[in-house]
Amino acid sequence: MSESGMNILFFILGLVTLIGGAELLVRGASRLSLSFGISPLVVGLTVVAFGTSAPEMAVSVQSAMTDRADIALGNVIGSNIMNVLLILGASAMIVPLVVANQLIRQEVPVMVGFSLLLLALSYDGKLSPLDGLLLIVLFLIYTVVVVRQSRRQLGAEAGSGAPSSVVGNGRGDHWTIQLLLVGSGLGLLVLGAHWLVGAAVAFANHLGISELVIGLTVVAVGTSLPEVATSLMAAFRGERDIAGVLGVTSLVAPTGIPVHLSILSFDLPVMIAVAVACLPIFFTGNLIARWEGGLFLSLYAAYLAYVVLAAQKHDALTAYGSVLAGFVLPIIAVTLILVSWREWHVLASTRRTGVRK
Repeated sequence: MSESGMNILFFILGLVTLIGGAELLVRGASRLSLSFGISPLVVGLTVVAFGTSAPEMAVSVQSAMTDRADIALGNVIGSNIMNVLLILGASAMIVPLVVANQLIRQEVPVMVGFSLLLLALSYDGKLSPLDGLLLIVLFLIYTVVVVRQSRRQLGAEAGSGAPSSVVGNGRGDHWTIQLLLVGSGLGLLVLGAHWLVGAAVAFANHLGISELVIGLTVVAVGTSLPEVATSLMAAFRGERDIAGVLGVTSLVAPTGIPVHLSILSFDLPVMIAVAVACLPIFFTGNLIARWEGGLFLSLYAAYLAYVVLAAQKHDALTAYGSVLAGFVLPIIAVTLILVSWREWHVLASTRRTGVRK
């Protein structure tokens, strides 16, 4: 088999191993937690939430520890852009997605806040271990807040006689089996990350492009697959987990994570813009319509095209960027503003008359 074929094989093996490791880790940790009397609700908000981001975490930490910080940062930023534009866009194209009120009131604003904080911390050209510690602390605080909110909601449902979401007690397996699942999952995550990062570096060298571009595209798509297989909330939980993933990665990186000018001037602003764009789209009837899903997919295609042109230093890059900045993006912004204004007008009229027009 040729060297290129071997790299593709190891990339696929690494990806499959990462997903399998995350699945074993979630199964084992969930059952172990339930065996110790921790409610399924708390397990879902903590253990399972971590499990969907475990491949991303494993790849980023492996990259940072082997002095491949560009892959680590590109993986996280690329995954968060992809989660919204590609995953939600494709899902909405298949069937319109209903958006919960909590997503609009809390998850999206927090996602925007974490993105802005990351931009602020990166302005000195590096995410230091101290920056990483701050991100981890904020992530843990928010996780505690979400768990407490959910427990209060569960208590209110129990008091009102609503069906409870607590099922089972997780005692079907002995704790040694659960620990074996956790250990096996962690081992597969480490092995899969090693294979995938090695293949990604080889791809970058073979194609003559930077490891950052590989992280923003190929690696980001691969490590986002667990979110593809889960729910709408999981995709945004992945956005929020940017603080935890980058926080741990910054701590283990020997000298922190360097943030290149291209990330500061383009990719981070795109990630923030994507998060902000969710507010008017989700506000329109608490629904992501098919045309809005198509808009997300088109924006992701435009973003990928820009990344590829920039990586190749193509002659068309300047003209393409001018068209995006001067024509396409302003039209999209005006459209979102008008749609939001119309929805706000409809809601105001509904409150006055009690009839939705």
